[in-house]
Amino acid sequence: MAQLAALPAKDMVRVRALAAQLRRARKQKPLLLSGRRAAVAANAIAHGLGLDLYRVDLSAVLSKFVGDTEKNLKRVFDEAEARGSVLLFDEADALFGRRTDVKDAHDRFANLEAAYLLRRIEQFRGLVILASRSQRPLPAALRRRLVLELFPPR
Repeated sequence: MAQLAALPAKDMVRVRALAAQLRRARKQKPLLLSGRRAAVAANAIAHGLGLDLYRVDLSAVLSKFVGDTEKNLKRVFDEAEARGSVLLFDEADALFGRRTDVKDAHDRFANLEAAYLLRRIEQFRGLVILASRSQRPLPAALRRRLVLELFPPR
């Protein structure tokens, strides 16, 4: 509960309104939160929905071995779906900034991992929150899939 107090009052009003909007939605689309307190806002949104927040540890999910990242992501999504948790990918730009022109096999597999993650986000029955502190825009392929981009405004 201490983390909820870390948000300014005007931002808490926005987060509560967003949580109410998400409760009414039939299918929750991915949500992008940007800024210094994006993870705190994600926690407040999950709290407002009455759901647990599952923060994905990217260092434990991403692997240098072909196919392991996808297996790890499958486990994350399956577990979150079974528990009805909200998924938080903090520093999401690290995941999606990897899509590049294919120059070698490493680029090809990095692009496949990003494509797999995009598919899983679309198939997930719950809420996926992507948090980014980066000022760089996320790739167009990801931005097209986002319904909301907010908190706090840049």
